[in-house]
Amino acid sequence: MRLLVVEDDPKIASFVAKGFKQAGYAVDVCADGEQALALATTTPYDAAVFDLMLPKLDGLTALEHLRARGVRTPVLILSAKASVDDRVRGLQAGGDDYLTKPFAFSELAARIQALIRRSSHAPEPTRLTAGDLTLDLLRREVHHSGDIIELQAREFALLEYLLRNAGRVVTKTMILEHVYDYSFDPQTNVVDVLVHRLRTKVDRDRTLIHTLRGVGYILKAPPPATPPRPT
Repeated sequence: MRLLVVEDDPKIASFVAKGFKQAGYAVDVCADGEQALALATTTPYDAAVFDLMLPKLDGLTALEHLRARGVRTPVLILSAKASVDDRVRGLQAGGDDYLTKPFAFSELAARIQALIRRSSHAPEPTRLTAGDLTLDLLRREVHHSGDIIELQAREFALLEYLLRNAGRVVTKTMILEHVYDYSFDPQTNVVDVLVHRLRTKVDRDRTLIHTLRGVGYILKAPPPATPPRPT
């Protein structure tokens, strides 16, 4: 999952970004409305968090421009403006939810998850599986053949992305867009290194994550073992 956080207070921006990164999200951060508009119209975000009092272009105006351009990314407005009128204006401008400062990160994370779930028009699964591999989204645990596998945040995010797209090819660009923020150089081999690290932990026999040279990767659940025929 990839998020955009638009916040001009460095402490709040760092706090929010760190929390979501630890939860396995790829997070882009910007501090003004003009950059937010540029990023949100060119990058496929799963959701965005917008402050309202921003330099260059205020959050409400940026959000209105975003919706006028047809971008439907779910947006949660995170603002110190707490009056009913402020909340109404935010939602009328195109916001999907509104949370006032100060806030608890756990509530912010839960609201973002709810926005993503609603935008996909599908119930959010609590577990993703492929063969003997299970990823528990609530506990953020990975089990393989009964054992718990310890994964770093980006490894967990990559596995989640592959499992959500099981049976479909995902390109390196798609992985970069959903697992890393925009500061990463797409010309590097960072995706290959990450896939290799994940394979050494969950797919050493290469039966789960398959490489399509020049294209990308595809996760396929191995076929169930055929029981031996009775003699």
